[in-house]
Amino acid sequence: MARNGRTFGVIGLGNFGSTVANELVRFGNHVIGIDLKEQLVSAHAETLTQCMIADARDDVALREAGIADCDAALVAMGSDLESNIVASINLKMLGVPKVWAKAKTKTHHRILSKLGVDRIVHPEVEMGQHVAQVLHNPLVRDYVSLGNGFHVVNFMVPESLEGKKLSDLPHTKNHNLRCVGIMRGTEFVGRDGDSCVLQGDDRLLLLGQRGDLRAFAATL
Repeated sequence: MARNGRTFGVIGLGNFGSTVANELVRFGNHVIGIDLKEQLVSAHAETLTQCMIADARDDVALREAGIADCDAALVAMGSDLESNIVASINLKMLGVPKVWAKAKTKTHHRILSKLGVDRIVHPEVEMGQHVAQVLHNPLVRDYVSLGNGFHVVNFMVPESLEGKKLSDLPHTKNHNLRCVGIMRGTEFVGRDGDSCVLQGDDRLLLLGQRGDLRAFAATL
């Protein structure tokens, strides 16, 4: 497949790093994967654009690998705190425009923040919170956080709402929510004020803050 996307570096090819790297390749990007473990490099050598054994604590090795020319890079290893921090410093020193890094603890997060890392991720914590939110309410199929407390939540339409018009729902007046639309199978239909009639298995996409979304979910 011809690639016309951007170039990314992924440092650390464990479960998290390799998943990110392979998805970026699937999206059509050029991805340089780096790890100290030969077995991990071998496992992904045929799927990533470039894959090599290198020590991310060595800025010369990173430069020779082409990381300095990447549009963005992710430090994906989290268990080795020293390697994670030194790799992040090296990426900043090499002039990589966007540096993301995985953090394991709050202290680790603060250190990376002080180093000027552009975005710090806690994949286990973030996924755990995501799963808990969906498990808490069986009508919530999924959600996306937009920042500043705002989310888009994907609700399954319960039997109690079947046959009702979208414009009749109390989400706007009672809960300060906006309906982005309705997914009916693979088709997107309906918006605020539409006379769309809700059907079984419809999915309602609502935008709002967490408190309002929870209050609305409690009424379903």
